[in-house]
Amino acid sequence: MTDVWILGGTGRSARAITAELQNRGIRPVLVGRDAARLAAAANGLPTLVARSVGETADAIRRDRPAVVVNTIGPFTTTAAPLLDACLPSSDYLDLANDLAAVSATLRRGDDFAAAGRTAVTGAGFGVTATESVVVKLCQGRPVPRRVRVDMVPSMAVEAGVVGDALAGTIVEGLPGVEGGGRFQGRRYRNGRLVAGKLAGEPIRLVLPDGSAVVTASMPLGELMAAQRASGAADVVSASSEAPSSPVARAILPAATALLTIGAVRALARRRLAKVRFKAAPPPRDHSWGHAVVDWADGTTREGWLRVGEAQAWTGTVPAEVVRRLLDGEGKPGAHTPAALFGPALAESCGGEYLIVGDDVAARPRS
Repeated sequence: MTDVWILGGTGRSARAITAELQNRGIRPVLVGRDAARLAAAANGLPTLVARSVGETADAIRRDRPAVVVNTIGPFTTTAAPLLDACLPSSDYLDLANDLAAVSATLRRGDDFAAAGRTAVTGAGFGVTATESVVVKLCQGRPVPRRVRVDMVPSMAVEAGVVGDALAGTIVEGLPGVEGGGRFQGRRYRNGRLVAGKLAGEPIRLVLPDGSAVVTASMPLGELMAAQRASGAADVVSASSEAPSSPVARAILPAATALLTIGAVRALARRRLAKVRFKAAPPPRDHSWGHAVVDWADGTTREGWLRVGEAQAWTGTVPAEVVRRLLDGEGKPGAHTPAALFGPALAESCGGEYLIVGDDVAARPRS
C-alpha cells in the first residue's frame, strides 16, 4: 500500500500538509469525524470517516496505510493507541512538540525497529527548526558540554477558538515525564532530566534581521530532541512564546500549583478551549530556530535556521518526511526529523542556515 492518511484532516495543520503532499504528487486520504467537513476540505481527495481515535485505530489495522500522519492533539492522549495500530504495517508521523508526547513516542523506538517501521515525532516547526541547528553545529565535532535552543515562531493567526486539543496540551502538564513534578519545567543537567523553572533563564535574543525578542525556558519537545542530537549533558530549551515578563514569571508558580487540583484543571481546560481570537498577520517575515553549543575546550558555536511563516513550514516538513518514507529512506525505530534525515532536511523545506562561528560575544547564561 502507498496510501497516506492524514488524521484530523479538516484542521489547519492537516490542510497545509495536504497541499504540500499534493505538490509532491501524493494524494492523501483525509480522515476525520465529520463527513460534510471532510468533503469540503478534501476538494475531491478520498476521505474516511472515523468518529473517535479508537475507530481510527481499528481502520488503520484493517486497511494498513503506508504512512499515518497524526495531527490530532493532545498527542499525550492520541499517539499511544495510534502507534499501537500502526504496528506492524504502517509508518507513523506526528506534530507533537510537548515533552511528554515526544518522549513517549521516542520510547517506542524498539517496537518500531523490531517491526521494520519508522515513527517520526516532532515534525512541526519547533522541534525540527531547533534540532536542525543543533545537528548542523555538531556535525563532525565531539560531544559538546552545553546546548541551549530557542524557538522563535512567526505565525499568522486564524480567527476561531483555542479548542479542546490545544487547551488540553497547555493545561495538562507533563504526565509521566521523569525529573520533576507534573507542573514544573525541565532541563538536562549532568545528562539527566531534572526540574527547572517554568519561563526561567530569560535572555534578550537579537535576531539576524535586527529585531529582538525575549525567550525563556519551556519544557518542550525541543529539549529532548536537542539532547539526543548533541549528546550534551547540559541542555535548555526556550521559546519566545513563554511568558517572560517579571509579573508573569512571579505568578506562574501559584497558577501551576492550582492546576494540580483536578477540578481546577478541568475548569481551566474548558474555559481555555472556548477562548476566541481574531485573525492576525504574522509578526515578522521569518521564523527562527536558534542554538548555542559550548564545548569543554571553550569553543562556542551559534547558529540560526531561517524559515518562513511557522504554520506553513509545519505543512512542508511533514510532507517532505512522508515523501522520503514512501521512497524507502526511513530508518526503523522512532526518531525526530533532523536526527533521522540530517540538517539538509530543513534546507529541502526552504530553510536557510546562518552560522555565526566559533567566537560568540555573549553566551546565554545558565
